[in-house]
Parts: sequence; structure tokens; C-alpha cells
Amino acid sequence: MFKYMTARQAQKILIIEDEAAIQKILSEPLTYAGYKITTASDGLEGINIFHEQDFDLILLDIMLPKIDGYTVCEIIRQESQIPIILLTALDTEDAQIKGFDKLADDYITKPFSIKLVLKRVEAILRRTSSDTVSDSIRYKEITLSETERRVTLSGNEIALTHLEFEILLLLLKNKGRVFTRDDLFNLVWGYDFVGDEKGVNFHIMNLRRKLGVDYIETVRGVGYRIAKDN
Repeated sequence: MFKYMTARQAQKILIIEDEAAIQKILSEPLTYAGYKITTASDGLEGINIFHEQDFDLILLDIMLPKIDGYTVCEIIRQESQIPIILLTALDTEDAQIKGFDKLADDYITKPFSIKLVLKRVEAILRRTSSDTVSDSIRYKEITLSETERRVTLSGNEIALTHLEFEILLLLLKNKGRVFTRDDLFNLVWGYDFVGDEKGVNFHIMNLRRKLGVDYIETVRGVGYRIAKDN
């Protein structure tokens, strides 16, 4: 069974999901694992609850009444960088790309394994609650502040999701090293991934698009790297 967390570790999660059965499937094991759970049954209710309380993470269904999950994600992103994991039966590439375009941090398709959900929640919260101190990293026009979790390109701030930030941070800290997709899953996602490689590919693609400079190199048949400074 899932390991219970101590009170010190307890963090608050908002589940925005219209199906009562799925709310229960998610909330019971997350509560048992030590998280404080609040639920909402439609997009409008979810936004209102988000404004009324502080949360550490949001599990967000896409196909919601009143306001769909994409719009909810977009509204929240205008105000907060809280981690958002999308939950949906839409498993097409276009649907996933749209979710990442709205700055969601992760994407889980239904039907899902609750153990996988717990691992992803744990991994994201572990990253976002880290208080590791580090100086800024500079690479050509890019400046990344780990303590402020801020990335600028030629002085202009770039809005990245938590996963995109962590991928860029890892590559910049290890310039010249090639990371396989499995490496990225284990070091950034923080869990053993079972499935295809689309998740990494989506995030790399979005990183390149947002930065507007192609400093992330593809090493054919191996993985990705950022070249050492000349």
C-alpha cells in the first residue's frame, strides 16, 4: 500500500474533475498518502476554489462542464506558476501539444494507474518545493536563475513550465553531455517511465519554440545536449 506522509510533508492538491468516481479514485489514495485534497466538479468551481485557497498542485481534467480544462489552465497560468497535471481521455498528439502550449507541467491519459499518478505528483512537488541555492547560469543569450526559477533570453523573460525549466537547467548544468530520453525521465520526471518517448519530445520541442534559438542539439539515435561554450 502507499506510504503515509508525515504532517510536515503534507501538501495541498486541488482536483478539478467532473466524474465523481474518478474524484474518489484520485482523492482517496492521495489523502492516504498524506496530501490534503480539495475537489471541484467543473471548471468554474475549480477557478473559484483556486482563488480562495492556496494549493501546491492541481490535477485538472480537460473535458469539464462550464469551462474546459484548457481554458482553466490558461486562466490559472495568468496568475500563478503552480504545477498543473492534466488528466484526460484525449490521447492524441495534438491534444497533448495543446496542453503543453497552455503551460501544463504534465499530461496523464485515462485510464491511468493511480501509482503512476502518485509518482508524478511526488516528483513534481519534490522539484517545486526544493530550496536548493544556486547562482545564475548564463549561456550565450540565456540567463537561468535556479533560486528565482526564472529564465530570460536577451533580457526578456521566457515563461516555462516546471518540467521545461528542469530540462533546461539539467542541460545547462551539464553542457556537452548527451542525455538519453531515459536519462531525462529518470533525472527530471523523477520516476521510472513506462511508455513511449513523446513526453520528452514534446517538452524539447516546446523549449526550442519558446526560446526561439536552437541551442538544444539532437544527437541522432542517442538523445539531447547543449554544446559547451566556445
